[in-house]
Formats: sequence, structure tokens, C-alpha cells
Amino acid sequence: MKTIAVPVQESFKHWKKDPRYVAAYDALESEFALASSMIKARADADMTQEQVARAMGTTQAVIARLESGKVLPSTRTLERFAKATRTRLRIASPLTS
Repeated sequence: MKTIAVPVQESFKHWKKDPRYVAAYDALESEFALASSMIKARADADMTQEQVARAMGTTQAVIARLESGKVLPSTRTLERFAKATRTRLRIASPLTS
């Protein structure tokens, strides 16, 4: 059987026509935003996952899981991450209508 590569952008155009996909994608937005913010904070601090882990008293694997967006960290964990990366934790909620 021959495999054909399909560009992800082309797949996304097709998937976003499905309301179930759009709903699931939108539901994950906050998780992706949090993971992205954590990665940016670490990069801005010019630290590796291992360095952040040591500063937090945990392992690199834990930092990798946090940055993957697959787990939702507690506020205490976010505070420890902020302290380790020398940033400030700010939790904001989008305005609702």
C-alpha cells in the first residue's frame, strides 16, 4: 500500500469544517495557551527543562509534562515554576459577554 503525505494545513482546512472538531479544538485553547506561556517563560529565562526542574525540586520529566499541555498544573506548581523562571504568575480570564 502506498502512503501519501498530506500537508497539515490541508488537513486542518478539512477538519475545521466539522463542528465537533472545532468544539474540541476550542476547548483545548486554554491548555495550549498555558503550555505556550510556560515554554516562553523558560526560554526567556534562558533555562533548560533540567535547570527549571532543579530550581523547582522536581525532575525534567515533570517539566516536560507541564509544557506538553497534557496536564493541568495546580496554582502552587505554577507559582513554583514562575519563581524558578524568575517571572510573575498572573492568572487572567477572558471577558465573557
